[in-house]
Amino acid sequence: MHRRKFMKAGMLCTATAYVPPHNFDKYDFGSGPPVEGRLNQGPFPAELYPSWTVVMALTPSEEVVPNFGMGLMTYLCDEVGLLNVPGQTEQAALEELVKFPLGSKLYMRVNWKDVQQRPGRLDPSEIWRNSFALAKQHRKRLGFRVMISNPDIPGYALPDFLLAKVPMVKLGSWQNREREEPRCDDPNFQVAFSELQGLLAAEYDGHPDVEFVDTCMYGFWGEGHTWPLEKNPYPDYITAESTFVGMLDDQFRQWKKTPLTTNTQPDFSKVGNSELLDRTVRSGNWLRTDTIFVENEQIEALSNRPAWTAAAIEVGTSDGSEKSLHVDEGVTYSDNVIVHARDVGANYFSLWNWHRISAVGLQRYYRSYPKALDRLAKSIGYRVRPSWIWTVEERGAPGLIVGFANDGIAGVPGVLRVSVIHPSGKEICAGALDAGYPLPGRIRQALFILPKGTAWQGLRLKAEVEVKAQRHPICWACHQKVNDDGSVTLRPTDGLQVSDESGDLGS
Repeated sequence: MHRRKFMKAGMLCTATAYVPPHNFDKYDFGSGPPVEGRLNQGPFPAELYPSWTVVMALTPSEEVVPNFGMGLMTYLCDEVGLLNVPGQTEQAALEELVKFPLGSKLYMRVNWKDVQQRPGRLDPSEIWRNSFALAKQHRKRLGFRVMISNPDIPGYALPDFLLAKVPMVKLGSWQNREREEPRCDDPNFQVAFSELQGLLAAEYDGHPDVEFVDTCMYGFWGEGHTWPLEKNPYPDYITAESTFVGMLDDQFRQWKKTPLTTNTQPDFSKVGNSELLDRTVRSGNWLRTDTIFVENEQIEALSNRPAWTAAAIEVGTSDGSEKSLHVDEGVTYSDNVIVHARDVGANYFSLWNWHRISAVGLQRYYRSYPKALDRLAKSIGYRVRPSWIWTVEERGAPGLIVGFANDGIAGVPGVLRVSVIHPSGKEICAGALDAGYPLPGRIRQALFILPKGTAWQGLRLKAEVEVKAQRHPICWACHQKVNDDGSVTLRPTDGLQVSDESGDLGS
């Protein structure tokens, strides 16, 4: 693979609060997103809660749970568009991809000129319009990136009205072509870029069909580098870093509701990527990568990121053809990739035939090698359930202690909010866990105090994940029956009240 490879960097910069490359493990990113209405999360010792009784126990779901903040993502177009299949229209090709059942989410990547042709308005391309229409029709949320540079097409990613005003700097030759990058610090570029973000945010920030948006970074594909070329267009490091920090902050300012994902690329091109990553995590936004087998620096960051930070993993998938399988001791390259996406605790994973996007390619591989993808689909992201439910009495009032479990491979990408709902539909109490909790393989307990005289049986537990102050209803990932709104109705679990201390059922 020749794409997106580069390694290290680091130069001091006094223009911003420079953050050098560092291990994410044990690094202080702060306490995470704010938690409104924090629940008491223990401890709950027996001497303070002597009346506790386990009344319900729920087990994990074995099905795909298509909640916000997680899922396998079917790619609809990348930097070269769709695979051109003779006799098939673009609309038909897109619809086949959207219908691919393994993908619970969608993704597309387009050039700036594909969404804007003139100042002051958006001019979205046909593939953009069709993708959004199909996402809405099939109820699959969509992530996207608008590229400011694309080395895989003739010409430039910028619209003509901007290209005529912004200096382009030659960086050298790559793949038999002279490569140029825009001076993004140019005032004309800055004005146009801020306007583009404003136009996109006005239309799509908080849009019900948008899952996340990739931030625009320096260089090729907007991913923070121009590897393998050794230089950038800027006169010094301070200019480069301050330019892209400013552009990131402008994106954060305009995208108030929808999470933004920033690439974890090491700062090969010396443009301030470490600072961008730090600001992304601290602001409650998310991370992404376009590789799993290149830089160890990215793997450390992804696998040790704070629990409240989602991670999207993008790697091309085999199209099932013999030359794309690369079988090593019985394991295909794509299955190897999938296992390593699990290793870093992915929230999202790409279903993507790189530069050959088609539903036929995805289906052909999946038919032959379903196990790894099925396993990932049923474990990716956070899979939260109320595992133990105890009834207690708190100062004369009834209550519930709930032990929340996470059977997924990632933390909650934000804050988990839980409501207790009366059978009448009225919310009687609610609150939130600490950001990122419950962690995979761990239990986080929380106390809910009920109004006096409230019977616990028939109450419903309902969950939402809160990201950037936006609440997204989620479905509990439990085997037991859930209601249409994703909640679970409380009832006694058969056997809990008749077991003796040894765990054996009594007569």
